[in-house]
Amino acid sequence: MQKRTHYCGGFRMADVGTDAVLCGWVQKQRDIGSLIFIDLRDRTGICQVVFEEETISREYFDLAFSLRSEYVVCVTGKIRERSNKNPNIPTGDVELLASSVTLLSKAQTPPFEIVENSDVNDNLRLQYRYLDLRRPDMQRKIMLRHRISKIARDYYDENGFLEIETPMLQKSTPEGARDYLVPSRVKNGSFYALPQSPQLYKQILMISGFDRYFQIARCFRDEDLRADRQPEFTQIDVEMSFVDADDVMTANEGFIKRVFKEVLNVELSTPFLRMPYREAMERFGSDKPDTRFGFELKNISEIVKNCGFGVFKGAIEAGGSVRAINVKGYADKISRKEIDSLGEYVKTYRAKGLAWMKVTRDGISSPIAKFLSDDERAAILSAMDAGENDLLLFVADKDKVVFDALGALRCEVARRLDILDANTYNFLWVTEFPLLEFDEEEGRYVAMHHPFTAPMDEDVEFLDSDPGRVRAKAYDIVLNGVELGGGSIRIFREEMQEKMFSVIGLSKETAAERFGFLLEAFKYGAPPHGGMAYGLDRLVMLMTGSQSIRDVIAFPKVQNASELMSGAPDTVDEKQLDELGIAIIKREATSEQ
Repeated sequence: MQKRTHYCGGFRMADVGTDAVLCGWVQKQRDIGSLIFIDLRDRTGICQVVFEEETISREYFDLAFSLRSEYVVCVTGKIRERSNKNPNIPTGDVELLASSVTLLSKAQTPPFEIVENSDVNDNLRLQYRYLDLRRPDMQRKIMLRHRISKIARDYYDENGFLEIETPMLQKSTPEGARDYLVPSRVKNGSFYALPQSPQLYKQILMISGFDRYFQIARCFRDEDLRADRQPEFTQIDVEMSFVDADDVMTANEGFIKRVFKEVLNVELSTPFLRMPYREAMERFGSDKPDTRFGFELKNISEIVKNCGFGVFKGAIEAGGSVRAINVKGYADKISRKEIDSLGEYVKTYRAKGLAWMKVTRDGISSPIAKFLSDDERAAILSAMDAGENDLLLFVADKDKVVFDALGALRCEVARRLDILDANTYNFLWVTEFPLLEFDEEEGRYVAMHHPFTAPMDEDVEFLDSDPGRVRAKAYDIVLNGVELGGGSIRIFREEMQEKMFSVIGLSKETAAERFGFLLEAFKYGAPPHGGMAYGLDRLVMLMTGSQSIRDVIAFPKVQNASELMSGAPDTVDEKQLDELGIAIIKREATSEQ
């Protein structure tokens, strides 16, 4: 076998006359008698190779005749202009006239065709992931992921950040998602935890004086999977000293601006819009709003608090609210059957149902209109800025249910109307999150992000008297309704960190056991610091227009956290368990397992 000299996808008319050795996979073979054509594929694209019976030895011609899809070959020859040009591929003006061919390995017929945008069952794709990854669209996504990582390293290096690795085997600090645990062989009965994030170590690095840190970090969380979740994932992790929230956001806007320009040639305008959490919830019902379209929430509770519609009146009397969205100008596009379907949709967000009102040329069409006075109907139309061909959709319940249901509903309606522009990138910082939220199951306040986030200075006085009122120096970056990442300014004084632990119900003993090394470090002079982390998988998913992060991870897990290709997780030898001092207790299968 000769050494490869070129990749398949790089040839153009300027290369005519070039001697080349190509290696790759046979996409397809076509035999037309005295000519045999193969499309040879590698990660850069396809080059047509032609074998002429008159110009090549019988041995090589016969070998070319025997080639099948996914055979791996090495071909030598000379680039020439094609007589039948193919405008659909970049190399379509040229071809390689073969002088020899070597068969490197044969292939069985694959279980699915290696083509772009395959609609093959996802489980089959993941079982044969090495074949799925040969598809050009998959390879482009993985290569784009590499480019984003490279840009991150370049950008943060140029801005004074140091790439520092933090441990993969850490102390378990169970405050948040479940840890993946790793048993210690040399210390039987003790366990490491795989990192959910490098949070504590990057704070320690700030105390150590490194000032600016970043890492493309592998993280692990033992939680239920969704389209944008995996048990192991990658984040671009950043931390800075002597900064406030504006400094962190500005530095990271620069990275986002650069990566979109270099990868997609999209020029973003900075600074990005910033919106307090409370405003985001009131207007969009979500802390990660999609701002590419309207349909904003309006609170009509004052208008209907004494109305004759029991659902509205009852929700308000129970301390909830009545809110609505205006699907402006689309009433004629949404049928009664579709409205009923949307009613079922909001029930998945615990809403009891969906009230509606259409504004037509002839007036109002609505099953609830008869329960409302003329003044109430007029006030609703005014508050909702409603006109002809508008559809008003109402939810009445506790505020959390109303926000969740209408926040999801506005996006669902936009999807069904197909009004979302995939080429529009609306970035947004959501700021001033609540520091704490009350956990009904635990019966205590818990940190909304994590317990190392600093409270807003003006809200510190409420930590004891009204913890739910305290805002955090926290910020999330949102793109088109998807949270790309988030961060905060951190607590950096021992007494404030101890106070935070106390508020969330951790005793001094428990706090010292779990986080004593951090509290001890604060005693030796900690700078004000803050940072954030992006989900690299989500960023690549959005930039490639993929529907799931599984399409931008080389070897992802499925819904039950298993990997279909290798069969992980799997059992291990009894000897390995004995060395670790572990015994397996078999549980009977239940309907929930």
